[in-house]
Amino acid sequence: MVQPHFLLITFPAQGHINPCLQLAKRLVSIGVRVTFSTSDSAIRRMKKNSTTHAQGLSFAAFSDGYENGYTSKDDINHYRAELERLGSITLSDIIASSTKEGNGFTCIVYSILIPWVAKVGKAHNIPTTLFWNQTATMFGIYYYYFKGYGDIIRNNMEDPSFSISLPGLPELSSRDLPSFFIPSNQYAFALPAFKEQLDILDEETNPKVLVNTYDKLESEVLKAIHEYNIVGIGPLIPSAFLDGKDPSDTSFGGDLFRGYPNEYMEWLNAQPKSSVIYVSFGSLSVLSKPQMEELARGLIDTGRPFLWVIRAKEGGEEEKEEDNLSCKEELEKQGKIVPWCTQVEVLSHPSVGCFVTHCGWNSTFESLCFGVPTVTFPQWTDQATNAKLVEDVWKTGVRVKFNEEGIVEGHEIKRCLEIVLGGEEKGKELRRNAKKWKDLAREAVKEGGSSNKNLHNFVDEMVKVW
Repeated sequence: MVQPHFLLITFPAQGHINPCLQLAKRLVSIGVRVTFSTSDSAIRRMKKNSTTHAQGLSFAAFSDGYENGYTSKDDINHYRAELERLGSITLSDIIASSTKEGNGFTCIVYSILIPWVAKVGKAHNIPTTLFWNQTATMFGIYYYYFKGYGDIIRNNMEDPSFSISLPGLPELSSRDLPSFFIPSNQYAFALPAFKEQLDILDEETNPKVLVNTYDKLESEVLKAIHEYNIVGIGPLIPSAFLDGKDPSDTSFGGDLFRGYPNEYMEWLNAQPKSSVIYVSFGSLSVLSKPQMEELARGLIDTGRPFLWVIRAKEGGEEEKEEDNLSCKEELEKQGKIVPWCTQVEVLSHPSVGCFVTHCGWNSTFESLCFGVPTVTFPQWTDQATNAKLVEDVWKTGVRVKFNEEGIVEGHEIKRCLEIVLGGEEKGKELRRNAKKWKDLAREAVKEGGSSNKNLHNFVDEMVKVW
């Protein structure tokens, strides 16, 4: 029998690349040959990291017209237009070339924000499957928004007392919904992209959506939408930190700052068990200077050790004197500030007791997989919804409260940290729940676990169609 060959394509941002690469490795481990494709600049960055190499996994870059990758200074609408225009052309060339060489693709799996990939697949008569790299809950919210609830949500997004009950989802207030619904949202492209995605699924026969979640984590929403077959195949994190099947698989491949020394591990080794506050806001979120000062004050006032990731500026731009925190010396006596770290390595360390997070899905899911309770500090896109799930559904963390100026004050940060790390019943409950979801995550990816079976079934179905 000819080995199945899957083409995995992802939007070229770290939060999309990381889970998609882990999906590629998972597929390779069950006998599928995988070609992983994203933009030129992202592929170059990934190839510097030897851990991305695995037998049966190869890489193919498509063009997006941005030699050094997209930055926050670029026009996002122009970037997306070029990504679709050039990406469609070069992706079509990749498919044609592979077919000519006798290495045709069994199917194409693609991540969110690039619905044009499905059109390229259709033009080449190759089945396509969406990989939804956010929660199933987020998929449900967008689904209902475009299936009759859009006007209600749009007209009430700026009413703090508004709440809505959608089938299979927890009750959501306006502050729990994605920022793309806010009328003043600057990323106007997002909703049309999600609408186009659903329109494509509606045209397919028995459409399947792979989701980076697991059945017991989001059981109700996975069953609520009957139009599509929505299946959990997560958590998609490196094997060495999850199922242990591949001890060499210790990191993702899209780490922007890989190469920084990891002396933070020696520092973590010297800290007491469950004592360290880990603080990171992902690869995109940027806090204002006043917010950074308040966060610093809150950390200092706890008197606890912390590891805080403060990313270097984009494009090698130099730090200015006014960018420095006023209490930097005090901070450095109590904790450690680094420009980068391997997050799964940190969250799995026994000295880490709490995670202050922007609540991007990768970070949120990793905290659940390692049993680390959280203080959620959502910024935009899906983060508010994830924070809602953490606090009210999974009950593994607390959510900060912003003041009227949109700042979380130092005393509020300290209050939340003391709840999560303290000895009161609330903190104990959060830690118990965190351990429960950690155990269930490992159960899902084990041989015979729900996510393991779902992925095997998907491959079997694709091979039958092929």
